[in-house]
Amino acid sequence: MPKIAAGAELQTVITTFDVTPGSCQDLLDHLQDAYENVIRHQPGFIAAGLHVNDAQTRIANYSQWRRREDFQAMLRTEEMRKRNRVINDLCRSFEPVMYDVMHTYD
Repeated sequence: MPKIAAGAELQTVITTFDVTPGSCQDLLDHLQDAYENVIRHQPGFIAAGLHVNDAQTRIANYSQWRRREDFQAMLRTEEMRKRNRVINDLCRSFEPVMYDVMHTYD
């Protein structure tokens, strides 16, 4: 489970996927399979979560890594390059963005 805390020594990546209601579940299935079989086993992986909006037009993925280089290395693996081509075909666009947690509120 992701732990969100300001000042944490980790890299946060939030990726948004622009999908249609017809492709949402297919893409979600591919993402779940990628996390189960590849991503979570990569060096530096900490945790992740997948979120879908009510209209099934957006998927948001929140992931945490020890270092930005760990995330980038995962993207460069041959397996993820292959998987990302399939993911790209299932959505209009997707964009991973790296963030630092600045504040949290309970």
